[in-house]
Amino acid sequence: MNERISYLREKTAALTGSPGVYIMKQQSGQIIYIGKAKNLKKRVTSYFCRTPNHTPKVAKMVSQVYDYDYIVTDSEYEALVLECSLIKQHKPKYNILLKDDKGYFYIKISDPPYPKITAEKQNTRKDGVYLGPYTSSFVTRETVDEVNRVFKLPTCHRRFPQDFRKQRPCLNYHINQCMGLCRGKVDAQTYRALIDEAVAYIRSGSEQSVERLTAQMEEAAEQLQFERAAQLRDRIKAIRKAGDSQKIIDPDLADCDLIAAVSGGQESAVSVLMYRNGRLADKASFTFHDAENTVQLLEEFVPQFYRERTDIPRHVLLEQEITDQELLAQLLTEQAGHPVHLETRQRGDAYKRLKMAKNNAAEAISLGSDRTAKELLALEELARLLGMEKPPLYIEAYDISNLSSTAMVAGMVVFENGRPLKKAYKRFSVRESQIQNDYACMHEVLERRFREYKAATDEGFARLPDLILLDGGKGQVNAVTPVLRELGIHVPVYGMVKDNKHRTRAIAYGGGEISMNSRQAAFHLLTQIQDEVHRFSVAYMHSRHKHTFGLSLTQVRGIGEKKAQKLILTYKTKEALKAASRDALAKTAGVTGETADALYQFIQEM
Repeated sequence: MNERISYLREKTAALTGSPGVYIMKQQSGQIIYIGKAKNLKKRVTSYFCRTPNHTPKVAKMVSQVYDYDYIVTDSEYEALVLECSLIKQHKPKYNILLKDDKGYFYIKISDPPYPKITAEKQNTRKDGVYLGPYTSSFVTRETVDEVNRVFKLPTCHRRFPQDFRKQRPCLNYHINQCMGLCRGKVDAQTYRALIDEAVAYIRSGSEQSVERLTAQMEEAAEQLQFERAAQLRDRIKAIRKAGDSQKIIDPDLADCDLIAAVSGGQESAVSVLMYRNGRLADKASFTFHDAENTVQLLEEFVPQFYRERTDIPRHVLLEQEITDQELLAQLLTEQAGHPVHLETRQRGDAYKRLKMAKNNAAEAISLGSDRTAKELLALEELARLLGMEKPPLYIEAYDISNLSSTAMVAGMVVFENGRPLKKAYKRFSVRESQIQNDYACMHEVLERRFREYKAATDEGFARLPDLILLDGGKGQVNAVTPVLRELGIHVPVYGMVKDNKHRTRAIAYGGGEISMNSRQAAFHLLTQIQDEVHRFSVAYMHSRHKHTFGLSLTQVRGIGEKKAQKLILTYKTKEALKAASRDALAKTAGVTGETADALYQFIQEM
């Protein structure tokens, strides 16, 4: 709560609807947040309204606002320029602030006679030759991996020539990823020439390397050095093959930055891949706490990232569209002194590079948590498919299971941060529906679950999920939507639709279906959730069925719970029991005479 809220609302009521910049201040006069708006009154009113829906970060900022100033501008563009200038000057704590804590990285070529090429974090200069410095560890490692793969250089820990012929060649040799230097069949001079070619490849890139090697191959062929020419031909093929699959060199991205963001709940990250002259030159990743969503994060990030940079590229590619995209392009164009195009890509080779940027952002979050990048990307992708602002970190899934109209039950499983949370699983026995009706059963189960939430008497039902998934199609969704609306539960509900092979194929909502691609990370997460809730509900149904069935057998005089259990475990189903002979049943239960006759008669009449 803010004691000044009445004053702030009264002040805001008189605000203009013109574009401008607003400046939030604490009681001490310290500026804590600066923002822009195309309508100052509408934007500032949203902070101090009577029914706010703020994120924790915004709520905390609003609670500290003592007063605010504002500056009216003639256009949205002027507001954007002014906002960037003021943020740079004052560095408010509630605006995202980018910290460049990069180190420097090097590519090391160790000493002769058999050098190795490795990525190093520091330049010790005690031995070998160092290329660099490079500002990106990612680019350094990728470049070293690529050159070792193309030229089939050894990456093992053996020392040469000391370890020649001491051990068998490793797996890399057998899968044609290493020349097998350990066999001792490559002389130092030949190997050194190969290292020189690899270094030239690092410095000049693949195209010039291919041209140079092609000239050498033709010269060797003219001099009838056919073995040498064949080796050069294979090396050219390897370079071209690496160029087809690698993401370090891309002539189509001559001067381009690719920017993608990932939200992991409280933590979010942005990653920038910087291509210069068709080659990946650098990577920068930044993590943020309590970002509202990835779109708003990118809207703040892009102008701040380029505020002090002198190497703004001609193309900036974003994975998702942001507001004021044209204004930002205009701002960057004026700052760079050349045209800058801010574009969004959703397909093609550039989109594949954007996915690489997104993977790097996910890795940046996963480093500070116990969650994997794959889990983060799956939740992010699921949120995008369903049109959710944030990834669903707490998911509840439901499935109905029954055997005809007996043992009708439901299972509820919970996935938190993309992983099963088994301590939160719940089981339901259907009470009201006496006939097989999955819609009615699902309606009953969801109503009971959220009445428990409203009653607040059971800690197991105290948390509201971010997403509800039902095993089934739009019929199940339409069956439970009214009861959630009646209870005032505002949680998105979707169905998980299976194909004829019992595999997830689509997501259902009240009006139709959203098709799924088996290559999507979200597809694998949904399949895992659907398989788990089905397993859990069926297991409960079987246990209930056996228990109920077994209790009915105890009505026969002389058959107790242990003998009934033995019969159930042996025959499993009612049909198998009925098909069994009197003597077989008597032997299994360990009974004779009248008890055996009564047991057989009871089973036949079931």
